[in-house]
Amino acid sequence: MDKTKIIKITTAVVIAVLAIIYYISNKQETNTYDNILTSDVVVENKIEENATEEKLKIKVYVTGEVNTPGVIELEEGARIQDAIEGAGGIKSEANLKEINLAYEVADGEKIYIPNLSEPSEESEEQSSTERPSSAGSGSNSNSNGKININKATATELTSIPGIGASTAQKIITYREENGKFKTIEAIKNVSGIGDSKYNSMKDFISVK
Repeated sequence: MDKTKIIKITTAVVIAVLAIIYYISNKQETNTYDNILTSDVVVENKIEENATEEKLKIKVYVTGEVNTPGVIELEEGARIQDAIEGAGGIKSEANLKEINLAYEVADGEKIYIPNLSEPSEESEEQSSTERPSSAGSGSNSNSNGKININKATATELTSIPGIGASTAQKIITYREENGKFKTIEAIKNVSGIGDSKYNSMKDFISVK
């Protein structure tokens, strides 16, 4: 083989090797760039998702002893304390003794801040328990002298042992929002009425 052919073959081999190296290097750079773009897209999507989550809002109705009662817009996960602040804060006569300020509020919920002059649940129970004989005196009592909790007014409900003005209003509100009680046991679905209070009133109430 003459020298000229050797040079040509060597040159061809070198060019081929360089082409392969260039191809491999260029492919790696392309893959790296694609990975960077993919990572950026993932990060942007996460940022957008977080922004969407941060924008979730709920509305609650705050009434009673607050400066600006009404419907308040809050971020999801807000507490009663946040709702009170959104309603302009409490008035000087507000009674927060039985309010759990750390309670997480839900969309559409009603929050009532009572006045100091209103009796507490404890005093209501004591007062109403002292007058069990009046349970059948309301116009919405049946032939057995029991109060129909599906029809009774707030005044009639307070004649039931263990029920004061605040609890009577809760019963009426529950009735308006959820319909009639199917059984007398269903009254335990009302906030503030547990087994103990239910046992003290069950013989004085009916749903018909």
